[in-house]
Amino acid sequence: MRSLMILGTASHVGKSVLCTALCRIFAQDGINVAPFKAQNMSLNSAVTPSGREIGRAQAAQAEAAGLLPNEHMNPVLLKPTGDMRTQVVVQGQVYDTVSGRKYFEDEKSLLWSAVVESYRFLADRYPLIVMEGAGSPVEMNLKDRDIANLRAAEMADAVVVLVADIDRGGVFASVIGTLALMTQAERQRVKGLIINRFRGDPSLFADGVEFLEQHTGIPVLGVIPYVQSIGIDEEDSVGLESSRYAVASGPPGSNLRIAIVQLLHLSNFTDLNPLFLEPGVHPFFATKPEEMEGVDAVVLPGSKSTVSDLAWLSDTGWLEAIREAAEDGTPILGICGGYQMLGRRVLDPARLEGTRAKCEGLGLFPHETVIESEKRTVLVQGELMGPYGGIQVSGYEIHKGVTKGPLGREFARIHPTDRPEAATMDGAVSDDGAVVGTYLHGILHNDEFRTAWLNRIRARRGLPEQETKIRAQAAQNAAYDRVAGVVRANLNLPLLYSFLQ
Repeated sequence: MRSLMILGTASHVGKSVLCTALCRIFAQDGINVAPFKAQNMSLNSAVTPSGREIGRAQAAQAEAAGLLPNEHMNPVLLKPTGDMRTQVVVQGQVYDTVSGRKYFEDEKSLLWSAVVESYRFLADRYPLIVMEGAGSPVEMNLKDRDIANLRAAEMADAVVVLVADIDRGGVFASVIGTLALMTQAERQRVKGLIINRFRGDPSLFADGVEFLEQHTGIPVLGVIPYVQSIGIDEEDSVGLESSRYAVASGPPGSNLRIAIVQLLHLSNFTDLNPLFLEPGVHPFFATKPEEMEGVDAVVLPGSKSTVSDLAWLSDTGWLEAIREAAEDGTPILGICGGYQMLGRRVLDPARLEGTRAKCEGLGLFPHETVIESEKRTVLVQGELMGPYGGIQVSGYEIHKGVTKGPLGREFARIHPTDRPEAATMDGAVSDDGAVVGTYLHGILHNDEFRTAWLNRIRARRGLPEQETKIRAQAAQNAAYDRVAGVVRANLNLPLLYSFLQ
């Protein structure tokens, strides 16, 4: 079979979700399929079993295909640091941190070699590769240095399908304009079009399909309906605009309102996804301290630039508001960068994550964190301690910071999944369990801990405890099946399969 590449007329037209759905569909049809994205720009990342870092979207696509994630599925990952610089991760390991201008002007021969090597690694092992493009393939000021789109399609001799988001408007101009800016050889690779996120009766777009096919000579493979709350991990912060993350204050009564601080350099916000599935729980991303009034808990998520975000929290009144909430007994959960912020200070003497060398923290725990050059990326598991003692958890770490004591009461005893003898202590927890800090991304995907944490919040409100109602992994698998079902029902799969032969 030939590789299949999904290109988009623009960013955030649904490429990642469609690739995830196709990985699931092909796997359901008995094909050994793997995902691939040559270059990804995202602060949502995941850790592979080998301790490498890739984009979260490719990890989700691998899971949908029934595979463990591998660093070759996303050989180049760009992680903006917020000061017009970008951390470049190559085949799962930090390669360099450069200015945006330097990265986009560089001829990228080394990165391209990594892309080719990684694609060959996968192609030698899987008969079908679902490749995802990045942004638009015809950014003409960047096209000659673009390693993620048409150059990758040519390298793989891939069948290309072009996707446009009709919900954004301008679908005809975006499709025809994108094709017009391709060379003749590039256009010949485009075998099909997909119109994504159509609201209403798709038969009403029949004349639109006819227009596109007449003016492009390319068949429309499907008109995919708009799907509310897809439930699949978002690639980047643009995903916060989706209905899944909409502000939900909820009616009074039994609903728990949980404020998630929307940091300027927010990363790995998919850690919070299970909260959005919980009945009677209304999490929301808060952008100003006033939105915390009356909330039942506060979450400080991960950050790509902890010192800069701490300074922003201080300048905008957030630190004072969070301290006051903690003094009132409001539960606080800090994850990774959020955990670092719970301490006395964060130091970045080499300015690895931004332009500031240090910033005072919340002071809810006595530790301090130093940002160091070596990044820790590892899958871990272990057992919680203190008020949550005995609960088994698993997750992953991605951080440069080293947090040093006195730590107080540790939150967990953990070890790499493949090295139980290398146990270490993680995080901190207050005596009453109200304030929790941990480096474990995915901590809320652990059903037993999430239930215990929410029940402590309920107890503070005088509400009865609840049993676990949502199984995070089962919900994720159901989401893959759901979106695959929608795509399968609205896509001309026989025609697509014929192109791949």
